[in-house]
Amino acid sequence: MEKSIVTLTINPALDKISGISQVVPNKKLRCNAPKHEAGGGGINVSRAIKRLGGNSLAIFPCGGANGEILQSKLDEEEVTYTAVPISKQTRENITIFEGNTDHQYRFIMPGPNLSDKEWKSTLNEIEKVDPHPDYIVASGSTPHGVPDDFYQQVGDLANKINSKLIVDTSGEQLKLAAEAGVFLLKPNMRELGTLAGNKITSEAHQKEAAKSIIETGNAEVVVVSLGAGGALLVMKDHTEHIRTPTVPIRSKLGAGDSMVAGIVFYLSKGKSIREAVMYGVAAGAATVMTPGIELCNKSDTDKLYENLLENSQN
Repeated sequence: MEKSIVTLTINPALDKISGISQVVPNKKLRCNAPKHEAGGGGINVSRAIKRLGGNSLAIFPCGGANGEILQSKLDEEEVTYTAVPISKQTRENITIFEGNTDHQYRFIMPGPNLSDKEWKSTLNEIEKVDPHPDYIVASGSTPHGVPDDFYQQVGDLANKINSKLIVDTSGEQLKLAAEAGVFLLKPNMRELGTLAGNKITSEAHQKEAAKSIIETGNAEVVVVSLGAGGALLVMKDHTEHIRTPTVPIRSKLGAGDSMVAGIVFYLSKGKSIREAVMYGVAAGAATVMTPGIELCNKSDTDKLYENLLENSQN
């Protein structure tokens, strides 16, 4: 029996995507017809889980016309969700692809100012899930009005309801979440340096910093995202560098969220941590193969995973 997954996105976004041949200053730039997607860390994780053949419940605050479009996009993808009503407008992010160079210009807007009642309602929705979820994925940035210890409070809730928490965030939120003690942290190199209190300068330093997080009890598992280098898996009794398969690069957007989705999806199927992280690396690589802000697809992810598994046994 598959275990249940809840994703939490406290700062969701309606992503607007368009393109133009060349970006130049001080001129009217007539772009292609825009496309909209539901966005935000946890929401993207839920979308990727769906694409991989799994199910999850996405919980997020939502308001205004942007929020209505965001929900309609999730309905189209048949992603299960609970939208917590808020008084302000859900933010909109803009991504412009420059055709002549293949450069991406990403304009990230601040989220709305949430009231105490609004952000606390997202935690209440998690606690109301019956039965309690086996895994909670808390991912993404935090908007105005949300306290610095928000992810720490998510950690306290996860411990209270006996759910395993996976956190993918940055800055002070990441540090405080770790202090609460979580199941799995997925920092990148810069974020690992934040947790370690100094800049990471070598692979040995990576392993040492990740090990210290385990030894202090801040996480059971640390998966350091290394971009094109794959991921460093660190547990109490196992450390392994899982390298990304060589794939054609079309766009790196969404690769990190797809990695998290692959990990939690395989954990929900009862796979080992090592297998789950390998599947997550495969999902991230599959996302890189897709254009624009497309997430991973199952067929590419499964093929890449089988290649990783085969190579690891040779």
